[in-house]
Amino acid sequence: MMSAAIDLNCDLGEGAGCDEELMPLITSANIACGAHAGDEASMRAAVRLARRYGVAIGAHPGFADREHFGRRERVLAPREIVALVRGQVEALRSIAAEEGVLVTHVKPHGALYNMAAKDAVVAEAVAEAVAGVDTTMRLYGLAGGELLKAGRAAGLRVASEVFADRTYQADGALTPRGRPDALHAGVAEAVGQVLRMLREGCVRATDGTDVIIAAETVCLHGDGPAAVEFAAGVRQALLAESVVLRALK
Repeated sequence: MMSAAIDLNCDLGEGAGCDEELMPLITSANIACGAHAGDEASMRAAVRLARRYGVAIGAHPGFADREHFGRRERVLAPREIVALVRGQVEALRSIAAEEGVLVTHVKPHGALYNMAAKDAVVAEAVAEAVAGVDTTMRLYGLAGGELLKAGRAAGLRVASEVFADRTYQADGALTPRGRPDALHAGVAEAVGQVLRMLREGCVRATDGTDVIIAAETVCLHGDGPAAVEFAAGVRQALLAESVVLRALK
C-alpha cells in the first residue's frame, strides 16, 4: 500500500544555481551552513526562499572541505565533530531567527552523513551536537543507519531518509559516489525507486537483492545538472498517486 504522506527534502544553498526553481517543488530544505558550501548571504537567501514558499528549514552541516564539497571522509575526534556540527547549526539558527522562522531539523552532508550512518561514534557525536542546541529539532539520517539510533538515544525525534537518485548496496548503504552506478541516470528510474519504496517498503540493491527500507522523507539532491527535472518528476508522480506532500511535524 502506498504511503499516505511523505516529506520531500532537498539540499540547497550550495551554489548550484537552481534554488529558486527547486524550492516550490519540495517540503523541506536542508541549507548548507558555510563549511562544505555556502556563506551568510547564501544561508539568508535560502531561508528567505523557504519562508516564501512555506518550506521547512533544516541545517545541512558538513566537513569544512570545499575543495571536495564535503564528500571526502575526514577523521575527527568526537569533540571536534560536536563543535563542527554545533557551530554550523547555530549559525543557521541565528540567521533564521533574524528572518522570523525556525530551524526544524538537521541533516548532515556528504561524507559526514555517510560516516554517521555506519559509525556509531560519529553518529553519537552528531546527535550530541544537535541535542545540545535544541532537542525539538528532528535529526535526518539514512534509513536503518547508526545516526537514527544515536538520535533516538539522545532524545531526539528522527526521520528515516531514503534517496530518489542514489542507488543502494545490499547492506542498505548508499553506493559510493566513486562508482559508475552510484546515481540513477534518468528520472524514470528515480521515480520508480521512490514509488516502490513507498508502496512496498523495499529498494532493489545493485546486486539485485531487495533491501527492506523505511521511508519518512525522500531526498532530492539540488546540485545535479538535472536536479529540477528529477524533483519535478518525483513530485508529479507522487501527486498522481494521491500522496500528500508535507514537511514532518
